[in-house]
Amino acid sequence: MYTLGLNAAFHDSSACLVHDGMVVAAAEEERFTRIKHAKRPIPFSAYELPFHAIAFCLQRADVHLRDIDHIAYAYDPTRKLGNHAGAVSLTLPMEPSAHPVAAEWESPWDPLFLSSIMNAPRHLSGGAPHHLREWFAGVTAPGPYRWHWVDHHDAHAASAFLPSPFESAAVLTLDGRGEDATTTYHIGQGHRLRRLGQVDMPHSLGLLYEELTTYLGFLHSSDEYKVMALASYGKPKFKRLFQDMVQLHGNGQYRILPHRLETACGPARRPGSPLEQRHYDLARSLQEVLEETALALAEWLHRASGAPNLCLAGGVALNCVMNASLRDRGPFQSIWVQPAAGDAGTAMGAALAVDAAQRRLPIGPRAFRMEHAFWGPSYSEEEIESVLRRAKLPFRRLADIGGEAAALLARDYILGWFQGAMEFGPRALGSRSILASPINAMMQERLNDIKDREDFRPVAPVVLEEAAAQWFDGAERSPFMLFTYQVRPDRANRIPAVRHVDGSARVQTITHEQHPRYYELIKAFETRTGVPVLVNTSFNTRGAPIVCTPRDAVEAYSSSPLDALVIGPFLLTKTATHS
Repeated sequence: MYTLGLNAAFHDSSACLVHDGMVVAAAEEERFTRIKHAKRPIPFSAYELPFHAIAFCLQRADVHLRDIDHIAYAYDPTRKLGNHAGAVSLTLPMEPSAHPVAAEWESPWDPLFLSSIMNAPRHLSGGAPHHLREWFAGVTAPGPYRWHWVDHHDAHAASAFLPSPFESAAVLTLDGRGEDATTTYHIGQGHRLRRLGQVDMPHSLGLLYEELTTYLGFLHSSDEYKVMALASYGKPKFKRLFQDMVQLHGNGQYRILPHRLETACGPARRPGSPLEQRHYDLARSLQEVLEETALALAEWLHRASGAPNLCLAGGVALNCVMNASLRDRGPFQSIWVQPAAGDAGTAMGAALAVDAAQRRLPIGPRAFRMEHAFWGPSYSEEEIESVLRRAKLPFRRLADIGGEAAALLARDYILGWFQGAMEFGPRALGSRSILASPINAMMQERLNDIKDREDFRPVAPVVLEEAAAQWFDGAERSPFMLFTYQVRPDRANRIPAVRHVDGSARVQTITHEQHPRYYELIKAFETRTGVPVLVNTSFNTRGAPIVCTPRDAVEAYSSSPLDALVIGPFLLTKTATHS
C-alpha cells in the first residue's frame, strides 16, 4: 500500500511517500524550486502544492500518482469550517485586510485559505507543471486514491513518535499554530497515538518567538534560529517582562497575555540596522522563558503520561538550546526529536499515521526507525560528470575521496561537499554540506563571509560518534544536530571554530552505517590532525535553499568564495592543489 503525505497549508511545503509502513522518499519543495521555504506563510499561497517534491517521491518508487492508495494532507480544513460545514460557498470581502474580524487571532483571509485547501484534490489532479505531467496522469479530483485530512498537530505528533526508537513515549508538539492548537500532548504506543490535551490559539509559544523575531528585524517563520544564536550574547534583563506575559496554569495549560513589544521595549529594529545590546538581551530573556516554560510543560506531561521517553516535534522543537535544557533538566530518560520537526515533517507524520490506520496495525513493534535523514534525491557519477562537462569546468576524479578531501581540509581549504541522497529537514548532515577544519579559530569568520551570514552566528561540528564524549561533555548519539553540548575545556583550544560564545556547540554525530563516505572523510581528517571533528554547515548561499542537484552545487561553488568542491568522486578547485 502506497501513502503519499503532503504538507502545503503554511510553509516548508513537502512530500513523503510511505510503502507499507516504510518511508521510501521525502523532500521539501524549496530544494527543487529554489524558493526558500517554498513559499511565504500567507493565505494566498495555500493553494500551492509541492508538485516537484511529489514527482521526486513518485520517481524514487517508480510509480505514478494513479498508483497511490491514500493521500494524507497535514491539515484538516473541516475543523475550521464550523457553521459553514457543508456549505457550497464562503464569503470573502473584496478587501479582506480592511475587514473587521471577531478575534485578533482570526484572519479575514480565512475563507480564501480554507477554500484553497479544500480544493487541494482538484489542484493535485490538474495543476502539475507541464514537465512533470506524466507522473500525475490518469487521476481526477476523487482519485482513484482516497483523500485524508489529517489534523496538523496529529501529523506533527505522528512525525515525532512513529519514526522514533521508542515503542512507547510521551509526545510534545510546540508549533506556531495548526487548525486551533498551538501545543499538544500525546502518548504513543506501538502504531497508535492518543491525545492527552492541547493549548489553543491565541496562546502560542511559537508565535511569541516569531513575534520577537520580527521585532528584532528578522524574517518570521524563517529566522527564529538567529534569535536563538543572538541569545547567547545577551543578559536576561527583560526576563520579568516575558514571565509576566507567559502564564502557566497547570495541567499543561498556559496563556500569553495581550502585549505590544514596541510599547514595552521601544521601537523595533529596522532590518539590516546595527544590533544593540537590548536586542541581545531581549533574545536571551525570551529564550530563557521558553526553556523554563517548556520544562514545566514537560514535567506535567511526564506525570500525566507516566512515560519514561519523550518525542518532540513542531517548529519550536528545532530550538536545540531548548532541547538540551529538556535533556539536562527535564524528567524524561531519553528524548528523540524529529529532524524535520517543522512543518516539512508533517508530510511524513501524516503519511505514517494514515498508513498505520488503514492497515489496522496492532500495538506491536514498528518496522520503521528513522536512523538517518537521507531521503532526498541522489545522483549517479555519470549524471554528475555530465553536468561538470557541460559547465566546462576543470575537474579530476579522486582515487581516495576521503583521504584527498581530508588533506585539503587540513590545509584550511573550505569545501563544498555533495555526496549521496539529500537530507530531509532544515539541517545539512553530510550530503549537502560545506565542510572546514575546526582547528583554525578564524574559520567561523571565513564561513560566515562565504555564506554572507551575520557575524554572531555560530557554526556547528560533526564528530565521529565513538569520539563524541571525548570532545563534548556528555555527548552521545546525536545524528540530527538538534541538541547542544558544552565543548570540553581540555579540548576547547583544539576546535575553537565550533565553540560558541557560551562554550556550547550544536553537535552532529556520525557513524559509518549512516553515511560511509562522510564518516571516512572525518576519519581521514583525524588521522592527519588528531581531531575527529569537522565544521559542518549547510551548502547554500544567503537566502537560497540547500543545494539539491549537481547543477545547484556547481552554481553555488562558482558564485561563492568556496575553495573547492568535492562532488561524488570528482574534485573542482580554484587553485592548484597537491596532496
